[in-house]
Amino acid sequence: MNFTIRDMEENDWERVSAIYQQALLEGISTFETKCPVFEAWDKVHLKDCRYVLLAENTIAGWCAVSPTSARDAYRGVIEVSIYFDKAFRGRGLGSELLNHLCRVSEEKGYWCLYASILAINAASISLHKKCGFREVGYRERIARDRFGRWQNTILLERRNGIS
Repeated sequence: MNFTIRDMEENDWERVSAIYQQALLEGISTFETKCPVFEAWDKVHLKDCRYVLLAENTIAGWCAVSPTSARDAYRGVIEVSIYFDKAFRGRGLGSELLNHLCRVSEEKGYWCLYASILAINAASISLHKKCGFREVGYRERIARDRFGRWQNTILLERRNGIS
């Protein structure tokens, strides 16, 4: 399948938020219960490493990163968010986008990518492992999902080649 990866732009928000809304309704990708407005989302995500993947003339998926700490010592450690429209899943596009993020994040000086994934989201855990992440932890009954069920999370990280 032909695809293009480019920087996310503010005017992509309608499509980006629609994909995020799908994930909210599915209930296996986030503990959030509603999609934020762009301004709120923009505040908590770094301005760089925001990408969209276009396939079949539409945004099929997106990724962004957020800091894990405000402390300067952790400036190279970022948390990854990646979401795909369900119509485009299972085609290898997630690997393309996540591998792109891994390469570019290293070029930008980030040394550790972190992900906290609901344990019931086997596809996302598999995607991250396929792209070089390793499991580093497990949090039991860490929070309730949008349906009120306690969920566990798997913690994964990918170390970039920065020493």
